[in-house]
Amino acid sequence: MAAWTTLGVLVLGSILAGGAGVRPGDPRVVKIVSSLPRTGSAKAQTDTIVNGIRIAIDEAGGKCGDFEVVYADWDDATAAAGQWTAEAETANARRAVRDPDVVAYIGTYNSGAAKMSMPILNRAELLMISPANTWPGLTKPGTGDPGEPGIYRPTGKLNYVRVVPADDLQGPLSARWAHAMGVRRVFVLDDNQVYGKGIATLFIAACQELGIEVLGHESIDDKAQEFKALMTSIKATAPDLIYFGGSTQTKGGQIAKDMVAAGLECKLMVPDACYEDAFIAAAGASNLNDRCYVTFGGLPAEELRGPGQVFVERYQARFGRPPEGYAIYGYEAGKVALAAIERAGSKDRVAIVAACLAIKDFEQGALGSWSFDANGDTSVTTISGSTVHDGKFQFVKLLGQ
Repeated sequence: MAAWTTLGVLVLGSILAGGAGVRPGDPRVVKIVSSLPRTGSAKAQTDTIVNGIRIAIDEAGGKCGDFEVVYADWDDATAAAGQWTAEAETANARRAVRDPDVVAYIGTYNSGAAKMSMPILNRAELLMISPANTWPGLTKPGTGDPGEPGIYRPTGKLNYVRVVPADDLQGPLSARWAHAMGVRRVFVLDDNQVYGKGIATLFIAACQELGIEVLGHESIDDKAQEFKALMTSIKATAPDLIYFGGSTQTKGGQIAKDMVAAGLECKLMVPDACYEDAFIAAAGASNLNDRCYVTFGGLPAEELRGPGQVFVERYQARFGRPPEGYAIYGYEAGKVALAAIERAGSKDRVAIVAACLAIKDFEQGALGSWSFDANGDTSVTTISGSTVHDGKFQFVKLLGQ
């Protein structure tokens, strides 16, 4: 009896820790799951990511080689938090590991959430494809916090890739754009989260190299209702620009609204996590008109050509509205998952990861020809700059060109 109990504990531990103890599922079915914040203010953006994934799978007829493809849309946010939580993301990762049919995990939206699930999925050698994570430390040695990215790879092997450019491009190019616009004095805010604080730090480093004076740098409490007192104190420093490292969900819109209310007449610059209609709605369109600048890892939908333009037209025809910025990356992530499964020719998770990491000159998606590098990063380096005009994002230029 004691021996049986010990064996049972070992088997249970194997199931929880990785794929080795997972019972075989249906040999004819492969499951692709996504883990994104489907509750709260990010929902409009993640709706379009999910729509992109669905288009990719539907174009394949719900098939991948000899397999039937099942897709599951999972939420890593809670109604109480209004955004992703560590508990929800961790639960999703563990749920995916335990399901023998799951062979690809598309997520996360937030870089902080990725930190929760990456080690769990790595131990199971389960493919993880992010359509939105941009924190460099998740993949690139020497670009993040101590121990990154090794702490996310307890097996010592790679299983994580992303189809979106990282912030080690976006942060510095944002500073160069500000400098080109004549900005010489900047006040920097961030949301004290992995993504927001990270890109703000990269922006500051580039400002210092360019000779832009950084008047101050503060982290906000994204649970606060308003920031009028903070804006009043910033006004006294007379900045040419306020840079906010954060997202719509961490009060990017409220920052813009309170900046105007405090009488600040300077420009505002925000990163890609604010490149969504919800940001304009939260700020009030009139508060942003021709004074807010937004960077994004990619091109706006209306600027896409070739396969990207075809994707936008299909999306518009199916859903009756244009896609938000990250929809194309959801589509690309779906295409990558399908390609990896088909190339592996089996449900073996290890083989699927290997097939994905071997992707070179990928042209089946909407981003043109690109490859994964040795870190699992995309070779795509397009960063665009837009402004807000008449309540809409308006493309200005490609950055770094």
